[in-house]
Amino acid sequence: MANPKIRVMLVDDHAVVRVGFRMLLTASGDVEVAAEADSGELAYQAYGEVRPDVVVMDLSMPGMGGIETVRRLLAKDKSARVLVLSAHEDSAHPKRVLKAGALGYLSKRTAPEELIEAVRAVAAGRVYLDAEIARKLAVQDIGGAGTVEALSEREFAVFIHLARGQSVNRIAEILKLSPNTVGTHLYNVKQKLGAGNQAELTLIAVRNGLIEA
Repeated sequence: MANPKIRVMLVDDHAVVRVGFRMLLTASGDVEVAAEADSGELAYQAYGEVRPDVVVMDLSMPGMGGIETVRRLLAKDKSARVLVLSAHEDSAHPKRVLKAGALGYLSKRTAPEELIEAVRAVAAGRVYLDAEIARKLAVQDIGGAGTVEALSEREFAVFIHLARGQSVNRIAEILKLSPNTVGTHLYNVKQKLGAGNQAELTLIAVRNGLIEA
């Protein structure tokens, strides 16, 4: 029996953009576009009925905009999984988006196949940032990077499992947590240690003698 497809709600105020994303996602074979909306307000209203696995949302829209929509969706449903697409490639926007509760942030200029990869990751409860934005966040945080001692016990456990190459879903099973909770811990760990991706977390663990290279 084939695995059920990942159901996506597309939210963008430009119809042409939605058409392009719909064609791209549908062509992947394991994603279907269950609904579309041209504003955050409409997305919020339709979310309860559609119950998508992932909301793929533009950040800059008229009305209440992407970040406020993310906040309201997460207030409505703590398990909502949101991937934000944006033309902004600075580090401030991703931080605000992730703080609001989104699991992913992707520049609209990234390769098309990365959108599919990001949707799959967010559907699985994993945090996803495109490489360039992750690098900028890491560089920005290097000066104020904290130490491993700054991590809570649960954050430290997540950190060690990640450094050893475990997936978010596997860590959730091991620690008896939801993937979303692990994703939140992962975000906090990266912020506290000034790391942009799993490879950097592994390097920090090796440098601190917590795992062997």
